Amino acid sequence: MMNKDFSLQRKRPRYSPAIAMVVVCAIVSAFWWYPIARDQWLEKKSEASPSWSGSGGAGGPRGQPVSIGVAQQIDVRQTVQAIGTLTALNTAVVRARVDGELKAIKFTEGDVVQPGQLLAQIDPRTYEAQLAQAMGQLAKDAALLKNAELDLQRYKDLLAKDAIARQQVETQEYLVKQLQGTVQTDQAQIDQAKLLVSYTQVTAPISGKLGLKQAELGSLVRSSDANGIVTITQTQPMAVVFAVPEMYVPLIQRKLKSGQSLQVEAWDRDLTQKLATGQVTTTDNAIDVATGTLKLKATLDNKEGLLFPNQFANIRLQLDTLKNALAVPSQAVQRGAVGTFVYVVKPDSSVTTQVIQLDTVDGEWQSIKGEVKAGDRLVVDGADRLRTGSRVEVVKTLTYKIPDVNDGKSISGLNTKGLAGATNAPAIAGKAVSPAGSTASAPSASAPNAQAPAEGGRPPWMDRLPPEMVEKVKAMTPEERKAFFQRMRERRQQQGQ
Repeated sequence: MMNKDFSLQRKRPRYSPAIAMVVVCAIVSAFWWYPIARDQWLEKKSEASPSWSGSGGAGGPRGQPVSIGVAQQIDVRQTVQAIGTLTALNTAVVRARVDGELKAIKFTEGDVVQPGQLLAQIDPRTYEAQLAQAMGQLAKDAALLKNAELDLQRYKDLLAKDAIARQQVETQEYLVKQLQGTVQTDQAQIDQAKLLVSYTQVTAPISGKLGLKQAELGSLVRSSDANGIVTITQTQPMAVVFAVPEMYVPLIQRKLKSGQSLQVEAWDRDLTQKLATGQVTTTDNAIDVATGTLKLKATLDNKEGLLFPNQFANIRLQLDTLKNALAVPSQAVQRGAVGTFVYVVKPDSSVTTQVIQLDTVDGEWQSIKGEVKAGDRLVVDGADRLRTGSRVEVVKTLTYKIPDVNDGKSISGLNTKGLAGATNAPAIAGKAVSPAGSTASAPSASAPNAQAPAEGGRPPWMDRLPPEMVEKVKAMTPEERKAFFQRMRERRQQQGQ
């Protein structure tokens, strides 16, 4: 056993001191060479790529790429958001008024019909036979009446000659009246029979859109059927019922009593498409104590047929208009420990934090109160890692649609009254609006010292991407490129967590 252990022990490899020395020298050389090689590589990279910055060409460290919007003074609508239920102004279930076999269907499901339009035909033969029977009874009783009237005339002649008793004449007179009543009853039976015959033709009672048919051709329909034959809903115009908080009730009542109209807009679930517009017509007579809200009813125009009964829609009720209010893009509003604030981009491409107070929202705009001025450039995208003093690089200036109540002219979606501060503002009367809000002569296309980079210059984001990704990003549309960078930022945030 001792010899075996000794043989195993001698087979273990031994490291030479020379090999250990070589390894140590390699590690020391790597630590010495790496900083020098890194500095040389960075120097070559900086010489090969043009220097860009958020201020538009001045040298310096690159900042966080952001998109900006411009604060403006515009007319902002004071609105109330609510969830409304769409209802038809009128709904009618078309039922058969007489029992019988359904012989014909004269409509197509989903058609728009008018009052009196023929929809279905019920077998009329039973009711036509009843009409003929009533007419025969009338002819019989009319003949008896005619004979009684002739007898009465003869009796009167005989009474004048004192050849007959007066009692017999009076009896004949009452017989004539009795037969006249019988004839009137027969006539009523004829009218009823004609009405039943007309009921075999089922017509539309109101105008509106037809639903799905509830009876099939050849089936036996009855007047007692709950589902009827088809349903008609009057969808032009439509009505919507929604509730608003009771704090707005006094203002709503004052406007309605003074004859002012309250405009209502119906939007889809995502608040991206306006479905219809209308006006408030009436209010409920009591406030719901459980929710503290008052129900309102409005009439909406539905010419395009986008609204359906029992559909839910986002409702915007316009209460008032704030004239010349300071507004910022809604995307620029940030929330944090200090409350609500915005990042304002300064001329040196750094950002500062401005605390604001929110007033009302109108579409893509948020009216505010604070130290922000009209024309200030605000970060609307890319603010996830910003702090006060952070440097930014403006990659895009976004424009937003001005509300319809605004009277100012719009240029590329921006109001000329608040155009100051837009870095890409168009030239107006030979002048361009500067970021500070002052006007300066617009540089000509041939000016050698133009602020814009030379044609063919590399955008800053190209230096941050691997070479194989540059061509793919260049081929993207602006919207796709924005989404791509957003996904990259989110991925970096997840890795940082």
